[in-house]
Amino acid sequence: MEMICAIVHQLTRNLTPEEIEKSGFDKYYVDHTLALWPQAASGAPWTATYFQSKGDPITDLHEDLAAEQKARTTYDNILRLVKDPEVCAPIRFLREREIVHYQRFGESLRIVQDHLDSKNFYAVNPEFDIRGGCD
Repeated sequence: MEMICAIVHQLTRNLTPEEIEKSGFDKYYVDHTLALWPQAASGAPWTATYFQSKGDPITDLHEDLAAEQKARTTYDNILRLVKDPEVCAPIRFLREREIVHYQRFGESLRIVQDHLDSKNFYAVNPEFDIRGGCD
């Protein structure tokens, strides 16, 4: 997040009012001047509701894997559009980092799955379930 905000700051810090209007940045400027305000390209502001957590290691690791892939795809899309090497270099770094994170989460999922039946540890949600009820 900090790297993306730094890039946005570098690209916008010296804009004139005319450049702001011509670039379509004027609506953002009205609300935030040139302050950093994390939001999606659609204009939806960042919110913690994007994070999902269920307390189940298999479910949560799949969520983590999906998040890394979505971030990688976003960086791929940015790299298709942006030609400035000073923007592309850190975006490529961030993209590579998402790939490494995806690999580490995949390894973690494999470890959890390999130990799935170990003392019945992951056969139920360890944060909540106890045997009984309809089982």
